[in-house]
Amino acid sequence: MIENIVEDKPQQSVSRAKAKEKMMTTAFRMLTARARSENQLREKLLAKEWLDHSLLDECMARLKELGYINDRSFAHNYALSRLQNRAIGKSRLSRELTEKKVSREIIEQTLEAVFEEVAEDNLLEKAIEKHIRLHGAPNDPKSAKRIFAHLMRRGFQYDLIARRLRSIRKGMDEQDI
Repeated sequence: MIENIVEDKPQQSVSRAKAKEKMMTTAFRMLTARARSENQLREKLLAKEWLDHSLLDECMARLKELGYINDRSFAHNYALSRLQNRAIGKSRLSRELTEKKVSREIIEQTLEAVFEEVAEDNLLEKAIEKHIRLHGAPNDPKSAKRIFAHLMRRGFQYDLIARRLRSIRKGMDEQDI
């Protein structure tokens, strides 16, 4: 009986080491496929049935230590990438980062930093120009409402949109004279 107890300890440490190695390999594979926030990766790993939950915190700590998980870096890179590909506003970007399970504090810091680099006014201007190029200038209240709704869905601030659309309308009225 005592011999069995002594023999079980090395087996447990070997199986624990194998489980940890398997979890790390899976985490590396997931991070290779796509960048993820810490909470996204944690959730994805927890979905694995074979996962030893007692090893998860240890695995996550090691990934942070190695620099594979960094929510600040992830949020900043994600935000810059989204703004390079599409003209969107702060609220839309905030919503997307929330869906990526980034903390509120990091989201606020990221938005502040990113929108210092890229002015929201310029993004709004790009979005309006594209919409006008595709759908024409708003020449009646219905088309003005449509472009307004489009820009709101893109996450731009109400005041910013209203001010810019008023100036466009004013410019159109002056051209008619």
